[in-house]
Amino acid sequence: MDDKPKKDSHLEGEGSYSGTREYNQATSEFIRKGKVEKAAKEAKRAVDSVEAAELRVAEEKGKQGDPRKMDKGARRSG
Repeated sequence: MDDKPKKDSHLEGEGSYSGTREYNQATSEFIRKGKVEKAAKEAKRAVDSVEAAELRVAEEKGKQGDPRKMDKGARRSG
């Protein structure tokens, strides 16, 4: 039995090649367009403002995982 995925399969799972490729392309474009410095300044402004507390709360929520359990059943055992 051949356990290798077929080349025409669109199922990639975690760590998908197409997702990585799209992310890398978008990141390269962001850098190429010179948007890094502006984004860094905006992030610093947000962290140094009254918005900082809200950002910390949002970060902690994100670290806790999926609060609505939307990915429930997305992973199959087997």
